[in-house]
Amino acid sequence: MFSTRPDSTRMDESQRIRCVVADDHALLRQGVRRLLEDDPGFFVVGEAANAADALKLVEDHRPDLVLLDITMPGMSSFEAGRVIGERFPQTSVVYLTMHEDEEYILQALRSGARGYLLKDTPAEQLLQALREVHRGERTLSPEVLGKLADVRLNDPKRLRPNSTTLTPREREVMKLLAEGHTARQIAGQLEISIKTVEAHKFNLMRKLDIHNKAQLVTAAIQKKIVTAPVPI
Repeated sequence: MFSTRPDSTRMDESQRIRCVVADDHALLRQGVRRLLEDDPGFFVVGEAANAADALKLVEDHRPDLVLLDITMPGMSSFEAGRVIGERFPQTSVVYLTMHEDEEYILQALRSGARGYLLKDTPAEQLLQALREVHRGERTLSPEVLGKLADVRLNDPKRLRPNSTTLTPREREVMKLLAEGHTARQIAGQLEISIKTVEAHKFNLMRKLDIHNKAQLVTAAIQKKIVTAPVPI
């Protein structure tokens, strides 16, 4: 991660919307950075490849906006968003992601996000949405609004905080466990410690009241985390 150099030919930095960009895919992250820096109204103070580094950048630079991808290695982006909301309320959190999953959208809103935008959002619409967030508004991609409308219509209770809602990392761990991977294998794939994997496994068992591999696989199928029966 790194900070930008001021450009004297542009608007003074103090007048621009100061941003942190976090995405574990370098090409995407740099593309978003370039898009923002091509607009005279934005200034990127730093970029990160994971949520923990993004949180540190927010602590160091106190930006106006932080753009977070969801499924990055290490610390949960939703946990980072929650911490930012509590400790740095002047920084608005916007999730910029490819995920349209209802659970992710609900987790984002519960963590205090001011925006949930899909990565295929046209450039000018993305910039306009970020300006709206900076003005204090909340902005969601049209597809996301559609998902929330369906939730309100079919199961409005899901819009309230729910202790059984899984975080993105818990869903990843559940999928790999259901597919038969060991804690060591999962730790290697997700670049986390075995102890962290075991903690996620414990939380899954507690949240979903499951006690064995068969129940875990069944729950994973019901939640559409795995799409077909997995050998037990």
